[in-house]
Amino acid sequence: MNATPAPRVLSVIPPMTQLNVPYPSTAYLTGFLRSRGVVAFQEDLALALVLRLFSRPGLTAMRARLEASPAGKRTGRVQAFLDRFDRYLAGVEPAVAFLQGRDPSLAHRIAGRRFLPEGARFESLDVYVDPDGGDPLAWAFGALGVQDRARHMATLFLDDVADVLRDGVDARFEFVRYAESLALSQPTFEPLARALGSPPTLVDETLRDLALEAVARHGPEVVLVSTPFPGNVYGAFRIAQAIKAAHPGIVTVLGGGYVNTELRQLAEPRVFDYFDYVTLDDGERPILALLEHLRGDRPLAGLVRTFVREAARAELAPEKSPPAPVCERGEAGGGGVRYIDSGEPDIPFAEVGTPTWDGLPLDRYLSLLDMLNPMHRLWSDARWNKLTVAHGCYWKKCSFCDVSLDYISRYDAASAATLADRIEAVIAETGQTGFHFVDEAAPPKALKALAEELARRQRPISWWGNIRFEKSFTPELCRQLADSGCIAVSGGLEVASDRLLKLMRKGVSVEQVARVTHAFGEAGILVHAYLMYGFPTQTVQDTVDALEYVRQLFAAGCIQSGFFHRFACTIHSPVGLHPEQYGVTLKPLPPATFARNDVAFIDPTGVDHDALGVALNKALYNYMHGIGLEQDVRGWFDMRVPRTRVPRHFIERALDTPA
Repeated sequence: MNATPAPRVLSVIPPMTQLNVPYPSTAYLTGFLRSRGVVAFQEDLALALVLRLFSRPGLTAMRARLEASPAGKRTGRVQAFLDRFDRYLAGVEPAVAFLQGRDPSLAHRIAGRRFLPEGARFESLDVYVDPDGGDPLAWAFGALGVQDRARHMATLFLDDVADVLRDGVDARFEFVRYAESLALSQPTFEPLARALGSPPTLVDETLRDLALEAVARHGPEVVLVSTPFPGNVYGAFRIAQAIKAAHPGIVTVLGGGYVNTELRQLAEPRVFDYFDYVTLDDGERPILALLEHLRGDRPLAGLVRTFVREAARAELAPEKSPPAPVCERGEAGGGGVRYIDSGEPDIPFAEVGTPTWDGLPLDRYLSLLDMLNPMHRLWSDARWNKLTVAHGCYWKKCSFCDVSLDYISRYDAASAATLADRIEAVIAETGQTGFHFVDEAAPPKALKALAEELARRQRPISWWGNIRFEKSFTPELCRQLADSGCIAVSGGLEVASDRLLKLMRKGVSVEQVARVTHAFGEAGILVHAYLMYGFPTQTVQDTVDALEYVRQLFAAGCIQSGFFHRFACTIHSPVGLHPEQYGVTLKPLPPATFARNDVAFIDPTGVDHDALGVALNKALYNYMHGIGLEQDVRGWFDMRVPRTRVPRHFIERALDTPA
């Protein structure tokens, strides 16, 4: 074997992801690589970008760009920002420091509403109404809720500045996504290519500087760009573009959830002007194989689930050319791109090691409070250590889910002792005992075993995570999980309709969800429900009935939070693979050399789900604030809809009926 050491590796998180915690992909990769003797580092360029932009120098640069634009094209928000710029400049760094937890004494000034300028975002405070006619904010936050009140207002202040940035500097900017439309199910690379070839915006220039600063700090030979969502893709390519321009010898690698889902049939050679390699599925095995190849210990044909430029074909002996990957629609590769998979299995979940947050500035993340709902705020509030209980989904039957992909289909668990060891190692490193288990659906048996192991070790933690609302979560198990530190769970109710739940193969009923969520609530555990509309064959009547079920679940205290999303058919889901079983017809996909995931379909019901979605989200927003729980659900719709067929006390009676 070659004695040459493995190349130095830098893993980066591109903009944008949530700002209260690091996205865990680089933590897992860095921890794994270090366990294999690789010199590895990580940087969160999403957080770094926000902190650079939302600073005194950042706002000064923003003002210069705004003043250079024609006054007649400025929105009201932009002009208000310029008119009160001195106040914005004075407030931005104190507000950020406060949200980072570095200056809690500032809460009183922020909560007093005279310190920070207030733009259009503060109009959302009008939702709070004191039923006794007093101060609505004192009613919403409580007499002693100064810290929360100030955090909510500081969050609204940053949202105001972000709106100005979007209106006048870069229309693609959002706190949790950047230029998402350029990558979301784009069959060709052309939109991204045009954007990458355009003059950089202030956001792009700032990201370029941050990427080059990170490279200068760590001196990597390989840069891994983890790209979990469409809203990370443009930033990922801008990072690679900057690195290639300044350091053409550095190897750049693209991977992550977006790649694993949408680029499985990549055939666009221009991608490789930015990235030398594109890897699929879990990163550990493909990256390990790639590093061995770069070190000279593995031939190109030995790479694992990796796309390369077609020019590399000459290095492959004809008899060792790998088979084409199994893809759902069409053949991967072609057009100057080569897919290589030597077929080596993934690293077992028990052997991937413990993630490390070393190198990530945990004291600089922002605890944002954009909604007061106690469950909903968990996604943006506090700094949770993110871990997985198991790899993949133990159920993997839901017809709307990408169950054919590795990250769901390959279920692989570790022992409770291994999980507890990882928890203790993370606590020792971060000093934080809060955990968010980010599984597709954490298995009840594994959670029970972990609760028992934590009790045996007398290890106090706080945790929350995603589950299925299945009957295994008995009242006894819910109490045991609460004793182990569980404070909240989220799970898929989807369309609250037994007919559609059966068609979805969820394996639950509305009554069962009511009983399970009530059991969690009785144990003091908050519950968030993922909700869906627009599923194949869903009628207007189904939608009205589903909203009535949701209203009753909120009114009964079974769920405290929820989120409606529009159903999207993907080529990796059972609906996309077998549409005839769900009563729909798929529309032909356009020729694709880049992303391929969502597929349009014809539903014979002909329902205008977009119009219904407005009402659903309006109702849900109010329910999460305790408003409108007694009114007829038809009042949320702008069009005439049928009366619900659901008995008004259905959930109440279900809870009184033994399972």
